[in-house]
Amino acid sequence: MTVLAGTEQQAHARAVLAGALPGSEHAAQPSHAYLFQGPAGSGKRTVARSLATALLCETEDGSTVDAASVGRRVERLSHPDLTWVRPSGAGAMLKDDIDDAVVNAVARRPFEARRRVFVLERAHTMNDSAANRLLKTLEEPPDYVVLVLLTDRPGELLDTIRSRCQTVRFDARPEAEIAARIEREAGVDPTTALACARLGLGDAQTALTLARPDGVALRASAEAFARHALAGVPGMAPWRTVSEAAAARGAAAGTEVEREAAERAERLPDRERKRVEREAKDDAKRAIRRQRTASLDAALRLTGLWFRDVASVLVGAEHQAHHADRHEQLRADAAQVDDPHRLLACVDLVDATRRSLRLNATEDLQLDALSVRLRSALHAGR
Repeated sequence: MTVLAGTEQQAHARAVLAGALPGSEHAAQPSHAYLFQGPAGSGKRTVARSLATALLCETEDGSTVDAASVGRRVERLSHPDLTWVRPSGAGAMLKDDIDDAVVNAVARRPFEARRRVFVLERAHTMNDSAANRLLKTLEEPPDYVVLVLLTDRPGELLDTIRSRCQTVRFDARPEAEIAARIEREAGVDPTTALACARLGLGDAQTALTLARPDGVALRASAEAFARHALAGVPGMAPWRTVSEAAAARGAAAGTEVEREAAERAERLPDRERKRVEREAKDDAKRAIRRQRTASLDAALRLTGLWFRDVASVLVGAEHQAHHADRHEQLRADAAQVDDPHRLLACVDLVDATRRSLRLNATEDLQLDALSVRLRSALHAGR
């Protein structure tokens, strides 16, 4: 059976995609649309390139062309029958991102290959206008079109879009593999790499981010927040540090959107340049808010994992701790708690605040309230 490159350790993806490959033993017409879903870093982008290469090797008359040559063009995104779409900057995928690139382009027949392949990264970031435009294309695409949507948050896609795609599931990479990548790319020691891999909870991209400077700051803020509650000392809980770390990541995302927009604007005529600059301000605001919210959620998730790890130490399961580089601190905190159920109650409080923040934007008030509840859960009656 033909095995698509990148699916060797992804059983579901291998099974679903094998039959769609030209020349495979049980070759069939590929689906008009695939939804590649799984955690960031699980290999979705790699397999999308492999699938595009395989499909674009087949010509209209049924012959095949050199896969290595096609693969190089796919890697450079220079093949005329491949369209690779990313969201504008760090923000949402807008209607303009897909109008010409996808919706209008599907009407044009392939230039060289039998099919045209369209890959949409971070498909879950589509705003309502973009999603509704794409939906019309998904309903009745030409038979030569194959769309591949990539997402690590399938729940944020419209149900109507998910239902019109064949789902291809990607599982998280093995912990050891993620740790090795972090050690190699972030230049950290093996113990820190292992901790980041565990704290990423299967998301390789998040794990790698935690090993870099802004991720280190986010980890430190979450750890300080949790340890202050465990210590039970008087004074203001350091929730502002958590808020400030999230705000800094949000501001960086907004700056990146504006930088990329400025680069695009330089190559455009005056009228188009002004439009791009005007839209960039709104895009930057959305990116700031989105990244701040995501970072705040990530910090609280790390806070909850700290309480869970202290509970693991308390019951003699230190080897299971996510914070593999903080055993000494976890032991010190475990010595201050006499009942692991108090720690698990804190995990529940943190998770409840995470859910609440998705509905209510009063972030600082909720963080302050959480700090009070955590101290009460840990020290009530003592």
